[in-house]
Amino acid sequence: MTVIRGHWSLDDRLERILREVPFEVPAGTRSLTVRLTFDRSLGVLDLGCGSPDGFRGWSGGARDSYTIAAGWATPGYLPGEPEAGTWQVWLRLHRVPLQGLDYTLEISFDDAVRPEIEEPPSGERPPRRDIPDVDGLRWFAGDFHAHTVHSDGVLTIAELTELAKGRGLDFLTVTDHNTVSHHPWLGDGRGITLLPGQEVTTDRGHANVFGDVGWVDFREPADSWVRHAAGAGGLISINHPLGGDCAWLQPLTERPRIAEVWHSGWWDRRWGAPLAWADAWRPDLVAIGASDFHRPGDDGLPGSPTTWVLASDTSTVFDAVAAGRTAISAGPGEALLLRMGDELLALDAEGLILVRPDGSRQVIRGSRVSVPAAAGRHRLETYENEVMGICE
Repeated sequence: MTVIRGHWSLDDRLERILREVPFEVPAGTRSLTVRLTFDRSLGVLDLGCGSPDGFRGWSGGARDSYTIAAGWATPGYLPGEPEAGTWQVWLRLHRVPLQGLDYTLEISFDDAVRPEIEEPPSGERPPRRDIPDVDGLRWFAGDFHAHTVHSDGVLTIAELTELAKGRGLDFLTVTDHNTVSHHPWLGDGRGITLLPGQEVTTDRGHANVFGDVGWVDFREPADSWVRHAAGAGGLISINHPLGGDCAWLQPLTERPRIAEVWHSGWWDRRWGAPLAWADAWRPDLVAIGASDFHRPGDDGLPGSPTTWVLASDTSTVFDAVAAGRTAISAGPGEALLLRMGDELLALDAEGLILVRPDGSRQVIRGSRVSVPAAAGRHRLETYENEVMGICE
């Protein structure tokens, strides 16, 4: 076993927040396990791993240990035979007090035991809502932001999928923090489509990168995330831009067009700041919504809110978002406003108020109402100005 002890100061954090602690892996190693200890009552150290070949995993503050072996790895980390040479334990100095923080790393080899995982049975999906097609395209219900045990969520991919399917979603994008270890496991959608994503996570803002684009290096400036997504044919979305200690504070040369305007943390939707931010960010912004699900009782359940996407099928959801064909509702069965060519369709919106891009308003009377559409973003509100639906 290799034991490494050290101390991080507040000055260390301010100088460079991500640190690499090197260790040697002997030839012929079948598995390695890293254990981190520090006083969690004093601060927070985030945990990850790099090998001679590059990125091998990230778990942030969700774990204090990980194992990498030839045929398996701790969720958040990439399996594969550990290559000989110099590896690094990645430590992000997330919270370091004025007096500093002591830490210990214990690194052992070839003593790992693969854990057993029980997967849930496959359940039924509720009936889909009666929504007409538009020029051969169909409105699909989904969620663009959810977490599993591959980062700081508590559900396996299969458990999260069953929960999302039971909520009536057609697709779910799994966006674990700073890792792509979940991507190989997204093939079995159990009746809904699982889409690859990753939440690029820093102290100064989070962004989702959508698509099978490879690992995005969160240690680099945010402009590099944008370039990576574009160069690999993916999309990037600014997450919960007004979200407390994870609000968007990153400098950017070019502002991404897609943003998570409606997040589950928008508790009081009479608060107009998210809409004002969207208008100020860029005039052609495409709004999406997301639950940011981690565990039952926190954040929102999958589909709270629900993003509706007009696409040919669920495999082309990202293309439809890039084209701006989105709408957002509070949930899969809640009041809904959809663009149907030159008209808007308001479903289950009796008594709500349609707000047009020019600010004019109209009361919706009836459970299924069609009204003329204008160019730009429309929304549904209550008489108290609580946002109930958004349509691009």
